Amino acid sequence: MATSENESKDTLTVYQERLDALDATLASKMDRWSVPALRAAVGAVFIWFGALKVLGVSPAGDLVASTVYILPPEFFVPVLGVWEVIIGICLLYPPLTRVGLLLLALQLPGTFLPMVLLPEVVYTTFPYGLTVEGQYIVKNLVIIAGALVLGSTVRDESASA
Repeated sequence: MATSENESKDTLTVYQERLDALDATLASKMDRWSVPALRAAVGAVFIWFGALKVLGVSPAGDLVASTVYILPPEFFVPVLGVWEVIIGICLLYPPLTRVGLLLLALQLPGTFLPMVLLPEVVYTTFPYGLTVEGQYIVKNLVIIAGALVLGSTVRDESASA
């Protein structure tokens, strides 16, 4: 009976070791590819969303126009779109990450303005019930976190260049 228990423990130990080795391999791959994947994803989102504004087909165009009513929307929305495309390009090209992050830091606070200026558009129930527009705005918290991660790499990239 003791042999059967020992064999079970040995089998369990073997599976734990295999699982640990798999976990280490996956963690290593994620460490290697997470920042490049984040850079590509955030860059692509900015280029895509910006291009939609430039082309006049962005679903966020009306929200932007309603928020920034100081400038004519036919001017401001495409300019914002170009700004976003530039952010995306800068984030995709590591030597320009700092420039992209600066442009992003100037742009992102404005994305939260509708939460203050247009609460009827953003909330179904203040302060937690969000409309689709509100969800679109709140997702920028993920972009901020991604920007922080990319910003944490700029000194490493400078040293390796």
